[in-house]
Amino acid sequence: MDHQKLRDSIRKIPDYPKPGILFYDITTMIANQEVFSQLIGSLKERYIKQNIDFIVGIESRGFIFGASLAYALGIGFVPIRKKGKLPSTTISEKYSLEYGFDEVEIHIDAFEGKKGARVVLIDDLIATGGTAQASVKLIQSAGGKCIEACFILNLAELDGVKNMEKLTKVFCVLDI
Repeated sequence: MDHQKLRDSIRKIPDYPKPGILFYDITTMIANQEVFSQLIGSLKERYIKQNIDFIVGIESRGFIFGASLAYALGIGFVPIRKKGKLPSTTISEKYSLEYGFDEVEIHIDAFEGKKGARVVLIDDLIATGGTAQASVKLIQSAGGKCIEACFILNLAELDGVKNMEKLTKVFCVLDI
């Protein structure tokens, strides 16, 4: 994986969604066929020999990377969504936000009854890690084992990786 090409393919938008925030827009990266293909190929090589049963993606950008990686590996994809978005019986997990709480859910039968399913969790970016931590707990509650959490971008100054490493191994493609 050419990390510089990956870094260069991500659009940076200052003061979005509010003043003082630098937003990393991955839409330019996923539109770049060469970079996106290289990224998914690199992740496939990382996980191909690890006997992964499912890729789990966090709503919504984690769906892009997760479904693509699951397809490349020839395995199933499981979504983790905001509360109230999944149609069948779910398990939910609350997590803290700067001001209040939010909640994510997974289908109770997400891993097709495969107890101890080996799972990789994926999302586009890790900041503080609250959503990702809740997602690992959901994977465990549904009977899976998160062998690693994968993030394309790591906002290193916010300690999300350090927080996640209490629950599972972490792999980040780029530190920003």
